[in-house]
Amino acid sequence: MAREEIIVIGGGIGGLTAGAMLAQSGKSVTILEASREWGGCAGKFQRHKFLYASGATLGMGLEKGGIHERIFRHLGIKTDAVRLENVMKIKQADRTLTFYADRRKHVQAMQHAFPSHSDNIAAFYQEVYQQAAKIRLLMKKLPILPVKTGKEAYELLTSLQPAHVTLTPGFFKTVHSLLKKHHLLDCRDFVHFLDGQLIDSMQTTTKDCAMLMGVLALDIYHEGAYYVPGGLYRFAEELVEAAKRNGAKAILGRRVTEVRKAGDRYEVEDHRGNIRTADHVICNAPIQALPQIMHQDLYELLSPGLKKRSNEDTWGTMTLYISLDETHLPDDFPLFQQLMNPGTHSHDEGNHLFLSISAQDDRKRAPEGFRTLTVSTHINLDNWKTKSQYDFNKAAFIDKMLNTIRHYYPTIDQAIVDLYPGAPKAWERFPHRPGGVVGGFAQTRSHSLFLSLSHRTSLKNFWLCGDSVFPGGGTIGVSVSGYHCYHSITGRRLIQ
Repeated sequence: MAREEIIVIGGGIGGLTAGAMLAQSGKSVTILEASREWGGCAGKFQRHKFLYASGATLGMGLEKGGIHERIFRHLGIKTDAVRLENVMKIKQADRTLTFYADRRKHVQAMQHAFPSHSDNIAAFYQEVYQQAAKIRLLMKKLPILPVKTGKEAYELLTSLQPAHVTLTPGFFKTVHSLLKKHHLLDCRDFVHFLDGQLIDSMQTTTKDCAMLMGVLALDIYHEGAYYVPGGLYRFAEELVEAAKRNGAKAILGRRVTEVRKAGDRYEVEDHRGNIRTADHVICNAPIQALPQIMHQDLYELLSPGLKKRSNEDTWGTMTLYISLDETHLPDDFPLFQQLMNPGTHSHDEGNHLFLSISAQDDRKRAPEGFRTLTVSTHINLDNWKTKSQYDFNKAAFIDKMLNTIRHYYPTIDQAIVDLYPGAPKAWERFPHRPGGVVGGFAQTRSHSLFLSLSHRTSLKNFWLCGDSVFPGGGTIGVSVSGYHCYHSITGRRLIQ
C-alpha cells in the first residue's frame, strides 16, 4: 500500500512539528518554506559577524511534561537550554519589578512592591495558580478545541475530572473580572504589570483577556522559562533534522502560489512552477494568506467563519535588531526585560517594549565582547497602510523605542554597533506574514477556547496549524496545533 503523502506549507515551529511527527509515523512528508530560514517568527538572520533572533526568544515548555519536552522526547531530540530563576525584569518609570520563577518568591515580591494591597495580591495569585493547575491537568492529554467531531468530543470528555466543573464560570469572564473580584483594579501599577505579561503572550491586556487563557499565561513562566543558546531557531533546526531522519523532504526557498483540488487529492504549486500532489495539506501560513494561496474555487468552500477571519488583521510588530559592545552595558543588564514608556500607562503603539539580549558567553549570537539585542513592540497595522504613514511611522517608532531604552540605559548609544529596523514589510518579505501580521488573534473571549479556530477545516484533509488556530501564538501554542494535525491524521497520541 502506498504511503499517504502530506505537504506542509510553511516551516515555522508548528509546521515543522507536524511534519517531523508525521514523518516518524511513516507518512511521506514534504515541507515547503518560502524563505531561506527555518522557524518563521522564531527564526534568525545573520548580518556580518552577528546573529539576530528575529522574533520569539524566551524558551518555554522544556520542563518535564512541557509540550516541547514531550515532543522532543517523542522525536529523540535533545536540547541545550538554561532554566531561569529570574525570568525577566520589568521597568515602569522609577519602579523595577522582577518576575521570579518560584511562585512563592514572586508573590512575596509583588506584595512587597504593592504593600497596601498585600492581602489582595496573595488571594489573587492563589486563585490564578489554582485555576492554572486545573487547566494544565485538563490539557495534559491535549484535547482539541473547538470540538468538531464525535471523537474530539469524546477525547475532551475523557480528559475532564470533577475538579474541572469549577472552571466553567471562567469561560465567560476576563482577567479584569478576577482583578475586580480581588479589589485590585485601583492598584494601577500592579494591573499595569499584568498587562505587560499578557500583551506579550495573549496579544491583549487584562481588560479583554479571556480569564482561563489569562491565568494560564500568568502562571506559565513559573512552570519553566529558559534561555536557549543561539535562539529558538534551534528548535526549528532540530525539528527539520528529525523530519529528514525519517525520510521527509524539507525544502527552503519554495513559496507556494496556489493550492487546488485534483480529484481526491491536492495539487500544490510553488513560485518556480513545480507542482506536487498530496493526500493531505497542512497550512502553517497565517490564515490571512489563504485567499492568496488557495485557488478561488477551493477557498470558497471554506467555512464562512474561517473566510471572515482570514480577512482580519491581527497585531503587527516593530522590531529593532541591535548589536552591542558590552563594555558600555551595565553589568546587571537582564537577558529578558520589559520597558514601559515612562510617560504612559498604555501598552499600545510602542509604549511597551520587550527586550532580549544574548548571554555574555553565547558565541552563536556574537563574538566575544559583543552581544545582540532584539527589541519589539506591538503596533496597529491600520496605521501603516499608506506609504506616507509607513515611512513616518517607521522613523517615529525607531526614535520612540530608542528614547525609551535611553531613559533606562543612558549609555546605550555608546554601546550600539549596528541597528536594523524590522517594520511590517520586513515581516511580510522574510517570514512571509501577509501585511506584517504576527502573533495570531488576541485571546479574548470571542477568539479563544471554544470560539477559536480549529486545525480542522471544512475541506477534507486540508488542515491548519500555527498561531491563527487553537491554542494560539507562541512556540508552545503552535506546537500544540501541529500535534493536533498529526493526531487527527494518524490517530496516534503523543507519549506522556
